Amino acid sequence: MSSENTQSSSKSKIILRPVQDSIRRSREGIKICDSVHMAAYEVYSHAYGPQEALIEGNCRGGFAVSKLIAFLYARAYPKLEWKKRVEEAFEGSVNL
Repeated sequence: MSSENTQSSSKSKIILRPVQDSIRRSREGIKICDSVHMAAYEVYSHAYGPQEALIEGNCRGGFAVSKLIAFLYARAYPKLEWKKRVEEAFEGSVNL
């Protein structure tokens, strides 16, 4: 069972992906658009290797917010630096 949702708009369907929500803000949970999820996944797979379940929607409810921050931060740098920049994003972080 895929955990992705779709939202219709007048222009196109938007695919939504889950985000891990430790506070449980709503019954539906946090969702982000597929393009943001895939940008984070691109960095994740480069740094740690592919994890197909993150694409298929069968993995722990998506990325945690802290992971999204780190992966999207790293993506602003050249690909060769991504793993180092992910580690940099977590260095000194508190309660992420």
